[in-house]
Amino acid sequence: MLQAESRCEVADNSGAKIAYVIRVYGGSTGRGQYTRKTAGVGDTVLVSIKKSLPGSDIKQGDMSKAVIVRTAKSTRRADGSYVKFDSSAVVLLTPEGNPKGTRIFGPVARELRERKYMKIVSLATEVV
Repeated sequence: MLQAESRCEVADNSGAKIAYVIRVYGGSTGRGQYTRKTAGVGDTVLVSIKKSLPGSDIKQGDMSKAVIVRTAKSTRRADGSYVKFDSSAVVLLTPEGNPKGTRIFGPVARELRERKYMKIVSLATEVV
């Protein structure tokens, strides 16, 4: 679960390394809980790049849409099992909704397949 002001790593080779969540598109607020929106795996967020590789097209301070591919908070699946990862990560998106990078590092959650991010699923080394 990521919310505004969360920091996460970037799981593609676009040149960005650390991203900072500015806005959560979709997501939800728990009833009777905090009023800040939280986003899970497969949700779209607006991020600001905090750290990038020198010489890359993406610079520090750039803003981009991204999809969440891993969360450190456990996610419950329909069969009753839970999945969680060591860290939270996002993949940067183009305005058309395709990934900016050509490679995806680390595992991604299976929920991306249901959210129609098939390009990210096909580029990933492992789908959990």
